[in-house]
Amino acid sequence: MRKASRKFFDDLIKTPSPSGYEYPVQAVVRKYAESFADEVRTDVHGSVIAVKNPDAPIRVMLAGHCDQIGMLVQYIEDSGMLRCAAIGGVDPTVIIASVVTVHTSSGPVNGVVGRKPIHLLSAEQRRNEKHDVEGCWIDIGAKDKKAAEKLIEIGDPVTFPLRSIELQGDLIAATGCDDKVGVYAVMEALRRVSKADLKCAVYAVSTVQEELGLRGARTSAFGIDPHVGIAVDVTHATDYPGVDPKRVGEVKVGKGPSVARGPNINPVLREVIVKAAKVKKIAYQTEPAARATGTDANAIQINRAGVAAALVSVPNRYMHSSVEVISLTDLEDVAKLLAETVLRIDETCDFTPR
Repeated sequence: MRKASRKFFDDLIKTPSPSGYEYPVQAVVRKYAESFADEVRTDVHGSVIAVKNPDAPIRVMLAGHCDQIGMLVQYIEDSGMLRCAAIGGVDPTVIIASVVTVHTSSGPVNGVVGRKPIHLLSAEQRRNEKHDVEGCWIDIGAKDKKAAEKLIEIGDPVTFPLRSIELQGDLIAATGCDDKVGVYAVMEALRRVSKADLKCAVYAVSTVQEELGLRGARTSAFGIDPHVGIAVDVTHATDYPGVDPKRVGEVKVGKGPSVARGPNINPVLREVIVKAAKVKKIAYQTEPAARATGTDANAIQINRAGVAAALVSVPNRYMHSSVEVISLTDLEDVAKLLAETVLRIDETCDFTPR
C-alpha cells in the first residue's frame, strides 16, 4: 500500500462516522478524491460522489458505506450518567466496560461504559445476567445532571475507540472496518483508473446510513441512475473458533476478495469480475448469498428499472466489534479488482442474463 493511500485509510479509521453523523469522515473522503476525480459532490443525504469520465454513455457505480455503528445519547440521569440507544447493530456484550467518546458541539468528551463488578453480582445474576444497550450507562465523570448537561446534549453521537493496531503479517485490528474498507476500496479504485482510457463513467460513492437500512445507497443510486453497480463491504470470515463454515460458507482472511454469488448478483457482471481476477492473477473467494444481501448491493440492484449489481467483500473477523480483523493485502486486491473490472466495461456490454 502506497504511503498516501495508507494515510487515507488510517484517517478513515480514526474519524468518527456513526450513521447519520458521517460528515466528519466525508470531509476526509472529499479531500482525498479531489486530487484525482473530475468532480466531487455531496448529495443532500450526505453521500459523497466522486466521478471520472461523467459524459460516457454507460454509468458504473462503486459503493462503500462510510457509516459505522455507535450509540446516541437519549437521557441524562440525575447522577450525571448517560443512557443511550444503539445506532445500528450494536452487540451489548462487547461494549461493557469499554472506553467511548461522546461527540459534542464543543468537542469530544471521554467516557466509559460502566459495569457492576463481579463481586457485587448475586449468584443468580452471574448465571442469568442479560445484556442490552438500554441497560448500559456511560460515565463521563460528571458529578450530577447539571454538570453533564453543560457538556452533553440529547442526540449527541457516541463512538467506540477509533483506532487500529497491527497484528502479525499484514493483518490489522480496527474499529469501523465495516465499512471504511469499502470507502477506501472504491476511492482507491477510482484513483487507479483516473488516468486510464475509460469507456464508462465511474461514480465512486461513499454512502451513508447503510447500517440503518441501506439508505444512502438507495438515494445515491436513484440520482446517478447507474447501469452497473458494485458494492464493497466486509463479509464474515469463518476461519476462527466457534464458526461453522458448513452453515454460512467458507471465507478466510488473507485469501483474497470475496465475490458473492446468488440472487442479488447479476451473473454476467460477476463473470466480468471473475475474469478480471483470473487475468490479473488476483486471488478471490466465492461467497454464497442465497438471499438479498444486507449490503448496498441490495438497494442498488432494485433501483429504478433494475441495475446489474455485484458485491465484492473484504473478509472480516469479529464484525461489529472494536477489534475487526482484516488483511491489508485483501483490501488492496479489492481496489485492484474493481479497477480492472471497470476498465472492461463499455457501452457494448450487455448485462442481461440469458
